[in-house]
Amino acid sequence: MGQPEDGTRGGDRALLTLAEVEALARRAHQGQTDKAGRPYAEHLAAVAEGVRARGGSDEQIAAAWLHDAVEDGALPAAWLDGAALPASTKAMVRAVSKRPGEPVETYAARILATPGALLIKEADLAHNTDPARLAVLDAATRERLAVKYARVRGLLGLA
Repeated sequence: MGQPEDGTRGGDRALLTLAEVEALARRAHQGQTDKAGRPYAEHLAAVAEGVRARGGSDEQIAAAWLHDAVEDGALPAAWLDGAALPASTKAMVRAVSKRPGEPVETYAARILATPGALLIKEADLAHNTDPARLAVLDAATRERLAVKYARVRGLLGLA
């Protein structure tokens, strides 16, 4: 990432590098596990790699590392406001952060309206629906998640 496309620095400070964003995300989610009991950082790494493999920009990869940080409470929303990140990265993180009680239609519309956010959600859904990852869950949880993710994919035009 380094500097924004306009050549300026993020205010008077340098923007976080991808390595710094990764380290920050790993620290923020330290001790957290996913539904299968795996370290949560494995999911973040898979989503970031999914974005990279799909041709995503450094700003999108950074947003992938941070995609669950605010939603899961690993980092406060106020942190994101002041973070040394490009405005586009912050916007993508906000877009993919589901809000309590928010209708899924509103969530999907925000993702679709935010440049770059759809690729992050696509990589997130791809990892969330990985058959090997789902196989370790009980049948009821697998079914509930399959329905949930299929609905989101449909609303996003990814079905």
